[in-house]
Amino acid sequence: MVTLLQQSAKKTNSKIMMIVIDGLGGMPHPQYYNQSELEVANLPNLDNLSNVSSSGLTLPIDHGITPGSGPGHLALFGYDPVKEFIGRGVLETLGIEINLTENDLAIRGNICTINQEGIITNRRANRINNNEGQRISKILQDISPSNFEIHHVMEHRFAIVIRSSNTIELDEHITDTDPQIEGENPLKAEPIHSTAKNTANLINDFQATAKKVLAKETQGNMILLRGYSKLPKLPSFQEKYLLNPCAIAAYPMYRGIAKLAGMTIKKCKPNIDNQLEVLKKNFKNHDFIFFHYKNADAKGEDGDFEGKVQSLEHIDPIIGEIRNLNPDVLIVCGDHATPSLTGEHSWHPVPLIIHSKWTNSNGIKHFDEKHCAKGDLGILYAKNIMNLALSHAGKLSKFGA
Repeated sequence: MVTLLQQSAKKTNSKIMMIVIDGLGGMPHPQYYNQSELEVANLPNLDNLSNVSSSGLTLPIDHGITPGSGPGHLALFGYDPVKEFIGRGVLETLGIEINLTENDLAIRGNICTINQEGIITNRRANRINNNEGQRISKILQDISPSNFEIHHVMEHRFAIVIRSSNTIELDEHITDTDPQIEGENPLKAEPIHSTAKNTANLINDFQATAKKVLAKETQGNMILLRGYSKLPKLPSFQEKYLLNPCAIAAYPMYRGIAKLAGMTIKKCKPNIDNQLEVLKKNFKNHDFIFFHYKNADAKGEDGDFEGKVQSLEHIDPIIGEIRNLNPDVLIVCGDHATPSLTGEHSWHPVPLIIHSKWTNSNGIKHFDEKHCAKGDLGILYAKNIMNLALSHAGKLSKFGA
């Protein structure tokens, strides 16, 4: 079925630049005069850009729904995050360039810390470094069944690929073992459908073995699993929008989403200055560029208000550098809110600005939740951002006579 956008999309030379500040949104914090991180941060470049742009707030999924990073990014790229839901396992795995077949099962894993009673005390094992993460991932590989592959991703993160075989049909319809909060026990995987019973048993057996083997570790002494998923098929940016897109993202999961969307993945370091360098080298070669910044989300998840403020201030001069490249459309947005007050993703609307030659000053003096709420875009679903981006770039024809 040909969509409305596919009927209207046209090829032009204009460029769209989408900067995604992960976990961008916040909420008032009582210890900081009931201000959010964006309100406290000194952001001269974002403030200046807001003043000459259209602005508003986005709902990543729907009112009151807290999104994961995968659905949040799918929405930003113009996909329906509910109808085209993708498990995090596939995204992590593709992001580290592991090939999957349609029958394989991919799983996102966290190395975590539990106490002597088996209670989770830190879901991320205090963010162990890459060397520790690689060492523990190697231990997990050594105790795995022959059809399990354990791949270290970054820090405490790892991915499992269970390769399909003739003896068992893998099924993704099982529950997570990660309760996603501390102070609880790791969960058992339960089949959502009866066809997933054997797969759930495989997961539980592996997690029980991992718990025994890792018991002697001080920090990374347990694992949590979630995001079970098989390889989906998404219409690409080329098919949907007639775009030649690329992604500049350091973290594997976001590269995985971009790869599924048909973007060319540019190698970069987890360093904003290196990302900017990679952007400048590739800017002329693509008409859509996705530029991802992770640190704001990480500090929010750590409950570090001042750290998140500093991370926002760290990207602000980069916004000025990118603006000097003169993209025809410049978007600054977030995949979800991560208030440091809660230390986790939240359902709160996320600030958005869109700048092009068609936008005028709307009097917004500061880039934050309260000011963007007064902007001319109002509150919109994140999946509609791409419609606006294409229109501002002159890439949509008139619909109908």
